[in-house]
Amino acid sequence: MKKELVVRALENGTVIDHIPADKLFQIVNILHLDTMTDQITIGNNLDSSKLGKKGVIKISGRYIDPQEFNKIALIAPHARINIIKDYQVVEKKICEMPDEVYDVLHCVNPMCITNKQNVTTHFHVVNKEDRTVKCHYCERYIKAEDFILK
Repeated sequence: MKKELVVRALENGTVIDHIPADKLFQIVNILHLDTMTDQITIGNNLDSSKLGKKGVIKISGRYIDPQEFNKIALIAPHARINIIKDYQVVEKKICEMPDEVYDVLHCVNPMCITNKQNVTTHFHVVNKEDRTVKCHYCERYIKAEDFILK
């Protein structure tokens, strides 16, 4: 007899799918899911025809704000975010790197004004494929592996 594990459908909340498996726990940290009291379902290293292995997060009763969306887009471009209301998908978003990001990353240049004064960080995305950004103030280029999220 074959047994099947069933994950309960989400009444209201957010599903983040197509997360590269090695980025899943960064997204868990971005969303501070360790402090949530509502139901969360996390799956990792699931088979994916596009990614090889992927992660999925289902968050009951919570929606992603624009700043969180931008952070996820920096870490896992092409992840898919579905907004669920009354068991129905009411909105689908594919994470894409924006052209600019504000107050999401720290500049890695210790001499940058954003590290010396209370100035909102501002980065221009210069290459969406390899996820390279440039600081608006000091013009330092930062690659994805060096991102320090706020």
